[in-house]
Amino acid sequence: MKKNNEIIRAIELAFKEDLGDGDHSSLACVPNHAKNKAKLIVKQNGVIAGIEIAKNIFNYYGDFEIKILIKDGLKVKKGDVVFEVYGSSQGILACERLVLNIMQRMSGIATYTSFLKDIICDTKAELLDTRKTTPNFRVFEKEAVRIGGGMNHRFGLYDMIMLKDNHIDYAGGIRQALTKTKEYLKNTNKDLKIEIEVRDFQELNEALTVGGFHRIMLDNFTPLNTKKALILIDGKYETESSGGITDKTILDYAKTGVDYISVGALTHQVKSLDLSLKAF
Repeated sequence: MKKNNEIIRAIELAFKEDLGDGDHSSLACVPNHAKNKAKLIVKQNGVIAGIEIAKNIFNYYGDFEIKILIKDGLKVKKGDVVFEVYGSSQGILACERLVLNIMQRMSGIATYTSFLKDIICDTKAELLDTRKTTPNFRVFEKEAVRIGGGMNHRFGLYDMIMLKDNHIDYAGGIRQALTKTKEYLKNTNKDLKIEIEVRDFQELNEALTVGGFHRIMLDNFTPLNTKKALILIDGKYETESSGGITDKTILDYAKTGVDYISVGALTHQVKSLDLSLKAF
């Protein structure tokens, strides 16, 4: 329910940004009673994502009939028709760019996520996104990762404790950061999982000595050092590899036996998939 509310709020803000006091191009030349059809056409191979969001956009604006021909998460090729929409001509034109902007970016994210997921499919490692998202667009980007076969890490700063390098440095070290965090959770009566980032074996050993967390992030460890770290951790905590991992290196990390691999590039370096909404 919370995600649905976030989606509707984001759609509302996007309409306010784009429509203002009206789509004057359409109001000027398209009769307000006219109804027509349009279809979403794929112009580039990839994985489609955002169809349910498109339905929400059209339904938010008005009353439309939508015929879904291809479901979210499926591979598509150039020339495929994803859905057809029928309703107010002015409404279709008002929704067009918003639908395309969101679906093109979501499909690009889903495509890259699916590509990386396929590389590590024979390992136990799960692919995670990060908070490296576009402001006010996170709900769509994280949904696209999920559609592409990845898993969502924390949504924001509020739903998990994640002690990264700056937190550790500001707190005075691993021990201080973990100790203060556990005191904070007790004093505030909050039930949040704790993840601790370690940058080297010294920090790893200190974290293991202190304990009291759920997951260790091995930041910028090589695959070889990741294997060594996993031996020390010995299955006592969930493990995550992070830091500059690409399609060229992700399999090496996955083969170490790490539980999770987080890749910021899923959302912050992705190229949108080319789509078009055309009248017919």
